[in-house]
Amino acid sequence: MPSENRVAVAVIHGMGSQGDKAQGNDQISFSADLYRGLRSRIGAARFDRLVGWREIFWADILQLRQQEYIDDALAGEARWMKTREFVMHRLADAAAYRYERDPNAFVYPAVHDRVRAAIAHLETVTGAGVPLIVLAHSLGGHIMSNYIWDMQHGHTDAPTPFQRFQTMAGMITFGCNIPIFTFAYPRDKVQAIARPGTHIPPGRQLTPWWLSFNDRDDPLGMPLRHAGDGYRALYDSGELREHWIDTGNIFTSWNPASHNGYWKDADFQQPVAGMIEAAMRIGSLA
Repeated sequence: MPSENRVAVAVIHGMGSQGDKAQGNDQISFSADLYRGLRSRIGAARFDRLVGWREIFWADILQLRQQEYIDDALAGEARWMKTREFVMHRLADAAAYRYERDPNAFVYPAVHDRVRAAIAHLETVTGAGVPLIVLAHSLGGHIMSNYIWDMQHGHTDAPTPFQRFQTMAGMITFGCNIPIFTFAYPRDKVQAIARPGTHIPPGRQLTPWWLSFNDRDDPLGMPLRHAGDGYRALYDSGELREHWIDTGNIFTSWNPASHNGYWKDADFQQPVAGMIEAAMRIGSLA
């Protein structure tokens, strides 16, 4: 068996109510089911020895403001409160997270600051020069795509190859809604991020490096390759692969609640474990 080396895994949540307070650097909350499932599949001792796992948590940036509005303007007056809360904690997240030149528009840079801090902390956990795997749920896929795009185009920088995503071996998006944000552009003007892991020698790169999973009943999960020419080129080159799956349990697998079913689903956990194990065999990139 080839020797195995340490791997860093960064997990980011998507839209929805995740909590109104920032969490600790090493806390595992929204990804706990996936963490436990992968640890069991890979083997607890092997996982603990080789996998550095950290969450990118950003929900509190928006949730307190959203909840204040619900309490002040809607509670006790409006009907369909569950539906309104769904809109507020999901669609409002997507509407608020966008690049703005207005200095008072704080959400985009604040969310990216959380990504930056989490990746920097993860490097202290695993050490420099290890392959990075990104797991991004829902709007988290759009956030990571934007963050990497900004890095690749000189809009932001970081002090190390790891923090510049140059050791990123792969990314898995699930329940991804990136296509929603492409419709302002003609198909032939839609661009995708390039393979970030430029410090990984070609012979050790993972292909595909981007896997996308969407549940057939998840209204917020959408295929990428049809969104524009940039994503089609990634798909045609074999760098992107997409899969329809059925997640959740008997109560959620057949309806829109499946958007949150990926974390516990065995059919999803299997390819995630496969990518992590493949990254273990890449070796040191220091």
